[in-house]
Amino acid sequence: MSSFDPPSHRCSPVVMLLLLLLGVSFVATDGSSPPGCSNKFQMVKVLNWINGVKGSYFTGLTAQFGATLPSEARQSVRLQASLVDPLDSCSNLSSTLDGRIALSVRGNCAFTEKAKHAEAAGASALLVINDKEDLDEMGCVEKDTSLNVTIPVLMISKSSGDALNRSMVENKSVELLLYAPTRPAVDFTAGLLLLMAVGTVVVGSLWSELTDPDQANESYNILSKEISSPGTRKDDPEKEILDISVAGAVFFIVTASVFLLLLFYFMSSWFVWVLTIFFCIGGMQHLLMDVCCDPPCRNCRHLGRKSVKLPLVGTLSWMSLLVNILCLAFAVFWFVKRGTSYAWAGQDILGICLMITALQVVRLPNIKVGTVLLCCAFVYDIFWVFISPLIFHESVMIVVAQGDSSSGESIPMLLRIPRFFDPWGGYDMIGFGDILFPGLLICFASRYDKFKKRGVSSGYFLWLTIGYGVGLLLTYLGLYLMDGHGQPALLYIVPCTLGLAVILGLVRGELKELWNYGIEDSESNTQEDPLPVA
Repeated sequence: MSSFDPPSHRCSPVVMLLLLLLGVSFVATDGSSPPGCSNKFQMVKVLNWINGVKGSYFTGLTAQFGATLPSEARQSVRLQASLVDPLDSCSNLSSTLDGRIALSVRGNCAFTEKAKHAEAAGASALLVINDKEDLDEMGCVEKDTSLNVTIPVLMISKSSGDALNRSMVENKSVELLLYAPTRPAVDFTAGLLLLMAVGTVVVGSLWSELTDPDQANESYNILSKEISSPGTRKDDPEKEILDISVAGAVFFIVTASVFLLLLFYFMSSWFVWVLTIFFCIGGMQHLLMDVCCDPPCRNCRHLGRKSVKLPLVGTLSWMSLLVNILCLAFAVFWFVKRGTSYAWAGQDILGICLMITALQVVRLPNIKVGTVLLCCAFVYDIFWVFISPLIFHESVMIVVAQGDSSSGESIPMLLRIPRFFDPWGGYDMIGFGDILFPGLLICFASRYDKFKKRGVSSGYFLWLTIGYGVGLLLTYLGLYLMDGHGQPALLYIVPCTLGLAVILGLVRGELKELWNYGIEDSESNTQEDPLPVA
């Protein structure tokens, strides 16, 4: 689970009365708090107009001192901006600003000194242009009793400041409006993402019962008579099933780590495009057709019986042909429009169907393999999110999830949903691995309960599903407490699912059976059926 979009600094609620000074400048200070060194750092939206034409906003970061800013644009005032002289504002300014917004470069003096000079020249606010793209925190010393800055002070990035600087050098009129919108205390869209993740696992676990209950009951009756050993097998004549082994689980995590490193070092737009194309092919073929459209095809007798023969494809029913065309059109449309504001919906549809298919094809044979897989994934997630910055100077997982910065392309291997109620926008996201790994364990619990004919409360499926939801809630809590920095979701999910399964197995005296499920029966069947004598 991660949150990569700005702002990275969470804003605290600001409730105050705003006054206009002399009709030209604004003050957003809270009268109950004297100026000093007690402000919390806030992200600021800077709206700009060049020669009266409104441009896209850019962000800034307030200082630990000075006046605070209003939380809504309508509470602020649009004011003229001017470059200061000297540019670093480290000495007295040569001209008065008469309520305009001062624009200064970083320089070598203290930020509090810049603010005092700008305020003395009559500026209504001070914008400091950083010498790099990141925003640094402008702190101050609380023991400085002479600190008495009453204008807002904030820092903007180098690229944003250079754009404003060029406009002013070209004698263009630059007007700015500053305000600091606050994020809601509760992120409701995160709840929608949680429901999507839990719903994907539940549907993937119960898909056969939901689409064809008669066939599902027949397959479980066959399974109750003969439990196959781990490996590739077919308990459905139309679907290949792969049971993961212990070695396969370890190999998968090692391979995923190598692939993640390759993406980290060799991330490029063409590489992301290739992965995106594979994602579209998988979504078109295995998801919408095999998962979403097959049951309607089987129930539509009229179109299902009529067929057509196509070159390179073979014989298809008219309904299957129609489904193929619709799925291809959907995948192509999403690929073309993947950079739009509504592309997240198509990506989530393709991703959910892909994961449902994966949960049907790949299975855990017992808790033993599940323990190895989830524990390895647990270490994998923590290492690449929290520990990798100590080695690679960046969080490898977060960098890869952000995609190629030059082209703006990102790998679509996650579910995402816009923050509809957040004035800063952005997306809440969860990776496919955070759904698939615990989903495999929950699918095993569903099959085990079905085989043992367990009720809802006496089985494992319901409790592990609840545990998965609790793990996601803890992930969101960690995300909030860590000020929006990306979190390894499996850090919270694995103890809430695998740990809960082990505890329930111990309490019910079934842990040994869960651990060796399928193995002892396979060995006994092998001993009872000796090789025939020639």
